[in-house]
Amino acid sequence: MLRLSYIVLVVVCCLPIIPGLTGVLVSSLGYIPPIAMTEFSLIGYQQLTTWNGIELSIATTLFSAVASTMLAALFCFAIVQRLWLSRYWHKVETLLAPLLALPHVAFAIGFAFLFAPTGFIARLAFELLNWQTDTSAQALLVNDAYALGLTLALAFKELPFLLLMSIPVLQQLKLEQSYKIATMLGYSPAQMWLKIVFPQWLSKMRFALFAVIAYGASVVDVALILGPTNPPTFAVLVWQWFNDPELALLPRASAGAVTLFALASGLMVLLVVVEKSVVTHFNQWQFSGRAGRRLPGITILSSALLLGVIILPLLTVWSFAQRWRFPDLIPSQFSLRFWQFEWSNMVPTLLNSVLIALIVASIALLLALIAHEFKLKYRWHLPDYLIALPMLIPQLSMLFGIQVVALYLASDHFVFWVVWSHIFFAFPFVYLALDGPWKSYDPNYTRAGLSLGKSPLRVFLIVKLRMLLPALLYAWAVGASVSLAQYLPTLMLGGGRLATITTEAVALSSGYDRRVTAIYALWQALLPLVFFSAALLASRFTTRRSSSVVKERTVNDSFNKRPHHL
Repeated sequence: MLRLSYIVLVVVCCLPIIPGLTGVLVSSLGYIPPIAMTEFSLIGYQQLTTWNGIELSIATTLFSAVASTMLAALFCFAIVQRLWLSRYWHKVETLLAPLLALPHVAFAIGFAFLFAPTGFIARLAFELLNWQTDTSAQALLVNDAYALGLTLALAFKELPFLLLMSIPVLQQLKLEQSYKIATMLGYSPAQMWLKIVFPQWLSKMRFALFAVIAYGASVVDVALILGPTNPPTFAVLVWQWFNDPELALLPRASAGAVTLFALASGLMVLLVVVEKSVVTHFNQWQFSGRAGRRLPGITILSSALLLGVIILPLLTVWSFAQRWRFPDLIPSQFSLRFWQFEWSNMVPTLLNSVLIALIVASIALLLALIAHEFKLKYRWHLPDYLIALPMLIPQLSMLFGIQVVALYLASDHFVFWVVWSHIFFAFPFVYLALDGPWKSYDPNYTRAGLSLGKSPLRVFLIVKLRMLLPALLYAWAVGASVSLAQYLPTLMLGGGRLATITTEAVALSSGYDRRVTAIYALWQALLPLVFFSAALLASRFTTRRSSSVVKERTVNDSFNKRPHHL
């Protein structure tokens, strides 16, 4: 049964990568039979290279992806260097869940509301410093030509993910022993972190940095909100080509998707080269005396928390603002009119989003359980990097090929394809969320249950799942939040017929009324928080209930063991 379930998992979550990449590669060569293109040619690549501004678009994409990844890695290392061995680290861990739950789109819309020419930062500067600004000018960090705002937003948004991935890495490095040895040799904590911890941390964070740089190169929704517009980033440009009504230009869009895949792969190779150069080949800095400086980790963490804390109240205020003229610091009038006007249109969208997220999170969690149990019991299994490929390959580079396959199989089942695509992209995140807890589980508990004559399934359900229930609930919330954040799969495989809160928020962010945009962005931010809060409450409730049951049994056992004459 477990083997059959694992085969289903491979078919659902891994094999579609092959037709996805094959379909877009073949389409880029001009072979698209559904639109009567049956001859191979390089016309798509010729159209791509001759497009005006293609060099600047690719250069902007490479800069934003590399710079945001480097900044996020630097921010992450600065925070762990400053706080890992301190008593405040457990507070950082508790803050990771709400920061991770905040979707990229809601974060980007809030970031734009902060740093736009008439944003809250400009209003605050005018109020405190009487700083004048031209409201018709282009903002420094919103839709700027150099993608500085996009770079900074991606760096801060990916920081919680890198911090989360750093926790199991640092737990493996035995830092307390390293700290004692470095102190005996006369090294300060900052020197110890730079010369001993950083090389090991960088090598073990390779996969996480792959995911960050691949996302930075291929992101569409955040780039539509914060990125440059003339020309846009390369991923947005390819997305615009896919939406071109002229079907004869589809080979150009497919060629762009293949090029985007090549760019993301090249950036991952660049990461490996930089890592090997820093750690192995040009590592004289590790032996060049006791140089080392403590990084401003607390300042960086405070800035990230401040951004996250400001965004939700700012979206809330905008959603109720009837009149908010520049440079007023607060609205002059408040109203429920926009909520009342949009609520009837929003309810079906919210129901679609929540229902899809519930289905996707539950199925992805079940598949992740199957994958981890199969990995423990059988020697042959898929490597983790194959399972994680949907995180590393740009979505545009796969979705068009998958869309072509869907047209051949069952093009009218839009809901099915959208749900499946969400499972396809959410499963790797759920699998990785369970990886640490599954490895840390002590198998002696299972052996003890089996020794009492219980069946393996009963032991798995009563012992293992109950002990790992907090991790299961957290992974389930991760799957729901990933589903809620999906933009391209919903549009491409849903054919525009299935609206979710994310697709509506991105559509409204491009020049629509800020009040309505804030309402959708606020809901897009609140829904993942609801899932994480529900998982946290359920985890605490079940943990307390289990502990109370154990105490009750202990009291009863001790009472039964007392002498009867007492």
